[in-house]
Parts: sequence; structure tokens; C-alpha cells
Amino acid sequence: MPDILLHALLAGYGVALLAAPLGCFVVWRRMAYFGDTLSHSALLGVSLGLILDININLAVIACSLMVAAILVSFQEKQRMATDTLLGILAHSSLSIGLVAVSFADKIRVDLMSYLFGDLLATGLSDLYWIYAGGALVVVTLAWLWKPLLSMSVHAELAQVEGIPVRKLRLTLTLLMALVIAVAMKIVGVLLITSLMIIPAATAQRLSRTPEQMVVVSALLGILGVSKGLAASWYLDTPAAPSVVVASFLLFIITRLIKRT
Repeated sequence: MPDILLHALLAGYGVALLAAPLGCFVVWRRMAYFGDTLSHSALLGVSLGLILDININLAVIACSLMVAAILVSFQEKQRMATDTLLGILAHSSLSIGLVAVSFADKIRVDLMSYLFGDLLATGLSDLYWIYAGGALVVVTLAWLWKPLLSMSVHAELAQVEGIPVRKLRLTLTLLMALVIAVAMKIVGVLLITSLMIIPAATAQRLSRTPEQMVVVSALLGILGVSKGLAASWYLDTPAAPSVVVASFLLFIITRLIKRT
């Protein structure tokens, strides 16, 4: 197997594994638009990293975490409707990032690779970021699994039982921001949320327990990455969009099978 394809597979599998548990919480808590907002803000981090000449991965993580904290803070204070706030932050951060890059005349950057990903250009340093960030996310979710699950089932009841709902909500949003930051270069800011949601939504109808849903979601994500990369390799289609299309086809197939 060529190194370029091996690195792409390892990167895709890593993103699928760490996106699976978070994707389940996104589906359970109906946080899809949260993910879109955080992914759009990642491009602002890219712009700041290029302009300030700092590590792009660190800049994206810092920017995504900042937007995540703002989202949770405004949501708790209820200063405006959540969907309104998400729409403002999502499109504003994306536009600010695009405008900021346009001012950097001496910097050449392929925005398409950040918007839609460049899975076949994955290097060893990208794999280190993905698996290091993924290990942190998985360990944190395993540690907080029961209280997070209780909060997802019934937030008010969980708060009455003494579970720190506010801190858990912030932690979950920050973990989403971290996953989006490390996976942005691989899948792209416009596609990472779909890679979290589609396998989880597919697994929802195939699972009976939350833990089973996470496992099935991870397996479906890996299968989607394999099929998408195979299509990209043999049909010469864009890698990251092909992965999303493969995941979507799996979603459609499972829906049809369930109905019959």
C-alpha cells in the first residue's frame, strides 16, 4: 500500500474513532448546529495562525475553544435565542477568517484544502495531532461518561441529583472544538460536522444501548472512510467529500433495510 494511502486511512480511522462518541452526544443533545459553528470558527484560527506566524494547529484549537466558551456563556445567560447566536458566530467567524487571509499578501494558502479537507495529503505530523487529541478526548469522555449521559437524558433531573451540568456542558462543547480543530485539515471545516453526525445518526437505529451506539458509530465511520477513500483512489474523486458521501449512502441503506 502506498504511504499516501496508508496515512490517509490512518488519519480517517482516527477521526472516525474520536468523532463517534462525540457524534452520539451531538445527536442525543441536538447540537448539530453547535458543531457547524465551531467548525466555521476553525478557519479564523487558520487565518490568525498564518498572520501571526504561529503553529496553525495551536491557533485553530485556541480559536475554537474561545468560540466554544462564548457559545456556552451566552447560552446560559440567555441574552438571545440560541439559533440566532449560532448563526451570527458561524457565518461571522468564517467571513472574518476569509477577509483576514486576503490581507496577508505574502502568504499563500490553499483555502479549499481547509474548507473541504485534503485527506490524501496527510503527513506523520497530522497523525500525531489526531491521535494525541483523540486520546485526550476519549479518556475525558470515558471518565465523564455517566454524568454526561445523565445530562443528555434529562438535564434538570441531573442537576437536582448534584451533577455539575454547567461544567459538563462546557466540557462537551470544548471537546467538540478540540476534535474539529485536529480534524480540520483532514476533512475540512465544512465537512467535519457531517462526519460526526451521519455515522451516529445511522447507528441510532441499529443500537439498543448508548454504549452500543458508540461502537456501531465508530465502525460505520471506519467503513465510510474505507469506502470513500477507495472511491477517491479508483475514481479520482475528492477524498474528504467521498468519505462523507459514502457515510451518507450507508445511512440511506440502513434506513431502507429497517423499513423493509
